[in-house]
Amino acid sequence: MKTLCVFGLCLVFALAEGVAKQRHCTFRVHAQANPRDTEVFATSVRAQVSGKNVTIEKMPWISEHDVMAFSPYPGQNGTYGALIQLDEHGRVVLDTLSVERRGSFLFVFINGRPITELQVDKRVSDGKIYIPSGLTAADIDLMKKDWRLIGPRKRQSR
Repeated sequence: MKTLCVFGLCLVFALAEGVAKQRHCTFRVHAQANPRDTEVFATSVRAQVSGKNVTIEKMPWISEHDVMAFSPYPGQNGTYGALIQLDEHGRVVLDTLSVERRGSFLFVFINGRPITELQVDKRVSDGKIYIPSGLTAADIDLMKKDWRLIGPRKRQSR
């Protein structure tokens, strides 16, 4: 009976911790894959900018767990854009991708929707991802629930 009570108590704590870590917004960055990769490793999606079908790696390189903060702004056609600030892990991954995958594309998905594709043309070591447009007001509201806002700092009066 004691074992069952201890197990139940552990289960309650595990469930509480799992609920506390649920995210409201998903953020995934996938790298362009080789079109000859099997379906186990890659999938085909329609690129937002070019409209062509492209192959991307199924596993994202960067996720919402790597995001530290963001700064939204009004974008094109009534949508929003954002500057995404990554944590140290995300910064290192982005830096690595920008060196190893130069000339290819990275594909950004937010809340399961393809938002933009970014061509890797130079090294990115600052840990920032710029999303020019395509976010909805609902996306921004969900992002605010998970990450802090980057904004102009208030001057302290002396």
